Amino acid sequence: MQIMKKKLTYETIAHAKELNIYLEQGNKVLGALNYTDHSRKHTAKVAIVAARILKKLKYDEHTIELAKIAGYMHDIGNSINRTDHAHTGAIMAFQLLREWGAPPEDIAVIITAIGQHDERSGTAVDPVSAAIILADKTDVRRNRVRNKIPETFDKHDTVNYAVLSSRLRIDTHKRVITMEIELDESVCSMIDYFEIFLERMIMCKRAAEVLGLRFKMTANGNKIC
Repeated sequence: MQIMKKKLTYETIAHAKELNIYLEQGNKVLGALNYTDHSRKHTAKVAIVAARILKKLKYDEHTIELAKIAGYMHDIGNSINRTDHAHTGAIMAFQLLREWGAPPEDIAVIITAIGQHDERSGTAVDPVSAAIILADKTDVRRNRVRNKIPETFDKHDTVNYAVLSSRLRIDTHKRVITMEIELDESVCSMIDYFEIFLERMIMCKRAAEVLGLRFKMTANGNKIC
């Protein structure tokens, strides 16, 4: 059993050897299946963006910390299988968090967010799960593409490669969260983007609503939805 001697925080779990082994194994598994990068760089970004969303909306520090922990752990289930990785990941996280002595109330929030983050089976049900979904589903960028040969790109590679940059902007006054992307339309069109990511964008719309926001999207400065 791995015992954490320090208070359970994002910083402590981000340096937990066992957790990081599972995350990197999951990334290797997805690499073998020709998926985009799902390394600790991705999970750390999800953690930070989710925390930024909740901080901007004036959530308390403890809720923000739980979102960071859930964000960092959310893809642990890929080490078992991509299919149902959200559910297996929640169970794996439950076991680790119990071993680390986390309070049941905190474990419950974290495993809910992990278990609900996949668009095929989940939905936002509380602020932490909503923030994780928004941070995860909007992490679209060229450097997540592992395949270095454009001629052999599949649809997901093409769409991710076309996104030169993406960011979330929150207008607390208008209660709007906007995904802003810079898209190389010589690589793919907006129709191509939505063919791949429509389900994820609908999930983001629901997540925004849980946070009391409206979800919008712009591409190259033009309003899309």
